Parts: sequence; structure tokens; C-alpha cells
Amino acid sequence: MAMVRLFFANPRAVAAPGRAATVLEPVRLQQPYPHFKVVVLDDDVNTYQHVVACLMTYIPGMQPDRAWALAKRIDTEGSAVVWSGPQEQAELYHQQLAAEGLTMAPLERG
Repeated sequence: MAMVRLFFANPRAVAAPGRAATVLEPVRLQQPYPHFKVVVLDDDVNTYQHVVACLMTYIPGMQPDRAWALAKRIDTEGSAVVWSGPQEQAELYHQQLAAEGLTMAPLERG
């Protein structure tokens, strides 16, 4: 899992002749990189073939069998997570699928 490294300053006072100074000490903190879910919603407009073609075009590594399974899940369950990962990529895939006319849920953090 990718980790985000955050650096914060930890102030501490240091006595200096004639005045007090603040020295910032770096503090290292690691947190998991936030993942976002790209969710396609069911609608009465898009065909299975169109959904499958869009998923295979825009979602990296999407294979036909997986795309068909996702299209069926979208139709039967009302939605499906088609990709999850870093926010920037999730935003791109969400935007591309929406531009092709798929009905998209807002990006979900998770």
C-alpha cells in the first residue's frame, strides 16, 4: 500500500542571549494514501455493450470477462465499484466514464 509522508514542524523554544527564539523540529508521520472508489450507477439509457466498452477503454487492465461481470452487477444491484485507488486517477476515470454518458455516483473515499 502506498504511504503518504507528511512532515510537520514541532516548535520548541530555545533561549538566545537577549531574546527567545523558536526552532522548528521536523516530525515524520506516515499515513496510508487515501483511496477513492469510482462507482457506476444503473440507468435506463446505457446498454451492456456500451458499459463494457467504456470500462475496457478507460479502466487500466480491465478484461472483457470482468467488464461484463461489472455491467451485470450494475444492472442487477444498481451500482458497482469499477475501480479504486489514488484520488487523481479516480477523478480522471470518473470524468472519462461520465463523458461517455455513464451515470456516475460521486467519488467515494474508501
